[in-house]
Amino acid sequence: MNIIVQTSSWDATVGVLFIGGARYDCTLGRGGVTLEKAEGDGKTPVGTYPLRQLIYRADRMAQPQTGLPAEILTPDTGWCEDASHADYNTKVTLPHPAVCDRMTRDDHLYDMTVVIGYNDAPVVAGRGSAIFMHLAREEWTPTAGCVGLKQGDLIEVLKHLTPDSHITILPPPA
Repeated sequence: MNIIVQTSSWDATVGVLFIGGARYDCTLGRGGVTLEKAEGDGKTPVGTYPLRQLIYRADRMAQPQTGLPAEILTPDTGWCEDASHADYNTKVTLPHPAVCDRMTRDDHLYDMTVVIGYNDAPVVAGRGSAIFMHLAREEWTPTAGCVGLKQGDLIEVLKHLTPDSHITILPPPA
């Protein structure tokens, strides 16, 4: 099953996610949405992308029900965000010589994280990295370019996903 995300404007930091006849509010990048994603711009990329896998914190929760491949996050799991490094936009083991995001965060944002297949086949340096569907902040503040959902909503969305699922982030209406 596929996901559709709609926004009201290019600079919107919230949107609506649709899947299987259900509708969920979601947070988006602090810079809105874009057709021309760049590393660090805080924007969510418009387009259709495969959903690669679920990575989750087994120390904080049981594995959520999903048809996606699932992997447990460990304290040494990172994601390379250094556009000058060969591991750019890939999951890595920490410590790592490049700039990386530690996936086992102190907050709960990455407790359940769906890896969105953005800029990964092939990876283009500087085009953006670490685009995920993950938990939204309690304050409902924007993401750094990802799609954020409330925990209960993400649990429901995961139940619909299979290895063939995609997410389509639509441009705002003209």
